[in-house]
Amino acid sequence: MKHPLDGTRDPIAGADPGWRSAPGTQVTDRIQLGDFLRRRREALRPEDLGLAPRARRRTPGLRRDEVAVMANMSAAYYESLEQARGRQPSVSILASLANALRLTPDERHHLYLLAGQAPPTPAEAPDYVDPGLSYTLEALAATTPALITDDLANVVAQNPLNTALFGAFADRPGYEKNLTWHWFTSAHWRGVLRSASPQEEEATSLSYVADLRATVTQRGHDSAAATLVSDLCEASSEFAQMWHQHRVSTLRCSTKSVYSQHVGRLDLDCVVLASPQSRQRLLMLQPVTGTQTMDRLNRLQLLIRGGQSTS
Repeated sequence: MKHPLDGTRDPIAGADPGWRSAPGTQVTDRIQLGDFLRRRREALRPEDLGLAPRARRRTPGLRRDEVAVMANMSAAYYESLEQARGRQPSVSILASLANALRLTPDERHHLYLLAGQAPPTPAEAPDYVDPGLSYTLEALAATTPALITDDLANVVAQNPLNTALFGAFADRPGYEKNLTWHWFTSAHWRGVLRSASPQEEEATSLSYVADLRATVTQRGHDSAAATLVSDLCEASSEFAQMWHQHRVSTLRCSTKSVYSQHVGRLDLDCVVLASPQSRQRLLMLQPVTGTQTMDRLNRLQLLIRGGQSTS
């Protein structure tokens, strides 16, 4: 059987059809996985890994059995992966292979995708703020209320306009800094972030839940994510009902009307910018075109600069 993309013979015709669920990817990704492993193996020098160099090596780089030993697996199984014959590697096997082959973060991510597994997301320190998002947050300070959250919606940084509208969140303890928690447990918070209709409010709720569902899987059901879900299910029947629908999507924000006691109504479009370098996201509230929001934000900015309390 010829491979439909490159004309090579399919080495796994009739093999485990459940290895990848996406149509058309099973054969392609097995072949690509094997090729990727072989290329990375051949690119390594034995002396870089503390192995004695050998004068006579028939192939460049490491031998398959050397990679297998470092990855704590049988040489036969590793060989089957390179030859696109092996059973689907588990997450633990992929982690061992990534370490043995000294893969970069981007190469590690690629390896997991080729193997049909969700790439792990690296852990971040509690006080970590993504530098790229932080720079953008400061650049927006004069015109746009914005904040940075981690992937569980805990606020880690805000600019002055955002703080003037919503109060300081980043230094609050526990769930007091979590936007999803506030949305499902605080009537006051929904009053501040007013939706145009009940249908839009429901869509916002579903977006929060679907995004959290995806995040829980990406984090490997770690304790922080699992505890947040459990506590939300207990605190909010609305969240619990939506959680069991098992919807999955990235976070989407609709237009919101925010009421400031200092400058009045602000009509804001929410834009989410995800960092490619971390788990964090920047949420920007941009003035809706054709409204008085920009002028009112400018007035609010003057109040901040003048030192007038806006909390």
